[in-house]
Amino acid sequence: MAQKKITEGKGRGRPRAYDPQTALAQALGVFWNTGYSGASLDSIASAAGMNRPSLYAAFGDKHALYIKALEQYWETASAAMQEALTDASLTLEQALTRFYDGQLAIYFSGDGQPRGCFAIGTATTEAVEDPEIRDVLSDRLSRLDADLEARLRKAIDTGELKSNVDPVALAVLASSLLHSISIRARAGKSRAELTGLVRNAIKVMCG
Repeated sequence: MAQKKITEGKGRGRPRAYDPQTALAQALGVFWNTGYSGASLDSIASAAGMNRPSLYAAFGDKHALYIKALEQYWETASAAMQEALTDASLTLEQALTRFYDGQLAIYFSGDGQPRGCFAIGTATTEAVEDPEIRDVLSDRLSRLDADLEARLRKAIDTGELKSNVDPVALAVLASSLLHSISIRARAGKSRAELTGLVRNAIKVMCG
């Protein structure tokens, strides 16, 4: 279904049209760079090329806009994860390599300094006092653990991992590595350093 465009009048002439997905991507970028608390509706509106009334009409208040941005980020990140973890032609080592490389590509996708994971970098701070953000974050992390666990169980079934391996514990370890490289990216570690870290960790996980 085609996205409806938002029109905004500006003086005389035809009103300009805005694509909500493009505007949401711009808002996400502001939140990603400054955090939720540091982002103002004025800065978001400016980045999206909209005025505040149009922003409200399209997304609601700042909190609602952030939730939409958070969910959009997870949708994008999850698509890359699923592509890696569900590809039946890949060994476990290959699947995990593609899994982490895909997320590193996202963490280093911004202009200038690497931004790491949007959720880990922004939602973890707000989740302490915001139950809605906490619920979204908790749900998506649980899904991540479940996706990794499913791939690890498959590896056990095919003999890639020993039968006595605990897939639940190993899935949490694998997701924890993902969160760690996100934090390290924001702390200034290079992509090459983090790629090397991931490669060594994968060898340990694959036994």
